Amino acid sequence: MAGGWCYVKELRQPDYAKEFVANGLAALIIDYRNFGASDGEPRQHLDPWRQIEDYRSAISYAASRPDLDEERIGVWGISYSGGHVVILSAVDHRVKAAVSNVPVIDGWQNMWRVHGSERFRVLKQAVDEDRQKRIQTGEFGPIAMSGPPSEGLAAWPFEEVRTVFEELQRTEAPAHEHWSTMASVDLLMQYNALPYASRIVDTPFMMITASGDDITPEDWEVEAFHAIRCPTKRLVRLPETTHMRLYSDLNRLEMAAKAAASWFVDHLVAPITMETLLGR
Repeated sequence: MAGGWCYVKELRQPDYAKEFVANGLAALIIDYRNFGASDGEPRQHLDPWRQIEDYRSAISYAASRPDLDEERIGVWGISYSGGHVVILSAVDHRVKAAVSNVPVIDGWQNMWRVHGSERFRVLKQAVDEDRQKRIQTGEFGPIAMSGPPSEGLAAWPFEEVRTVFEELQRTEAPAHEHWSTMASVDLLMQYNALPYASRIVDTPFMMITASGDDITPEDWEVEAFHAIRCPTKRLVRLPETTHMRLYSDLNRLEMAAKAAASWFVDHLVAPITMETLLGR
């Protein structure tokens, strides 16, 4: 398990993990490099391909533990990491089941939609200027994670995102920092999980979407879901929900957690057979 944009492992993920553990599963939650308890520089820098490598390293660690079954490893992700789960399911044969919550699919299109055409022009110019400065100085410039457009550029220009994350930082995730490098946005705009969806042919896959989601748009999520070729797949659409309600509304979170736990139990927990009962 790993989180999305600027998450740390304490941020809402333990709520899902508790549901998984209550159903007989083990849960490993990681901080990506550059975040939380993990080391790495520059801090607050999101490189999606290195994050996917961090996921794969976590899988290797889980597979090495004698108390876990390396043939029954699943992956779970939300928002940015929901897109990573699509890619992981396509490229790592060790993944035996996957759950993707409200995933980022196409970073370029996502940024264009949430910023609008005029603000997207400003964002692209800021990214270009930051790249030029970084080449000259070696320094990574910052950008706020979220906030209203009236207060300047932010990766995710929504006041509701800032309000919810600041409350979560205050109550359960003090290690969260509400900013990233500008280079992280540059990498996000190069990111696209959609081409990997059609390569998922034998990994049971659940995608959970929010019916009112305009932060990671539901139409692109559904497109990716339908591109998955594995016949064992399920789309769960949470009604009357938004992206941020999955963080602020524990009832909505519980719905997503129970759906994910059920999926993992169905596809990771070995069925009871006569041979099992007889101890063979």
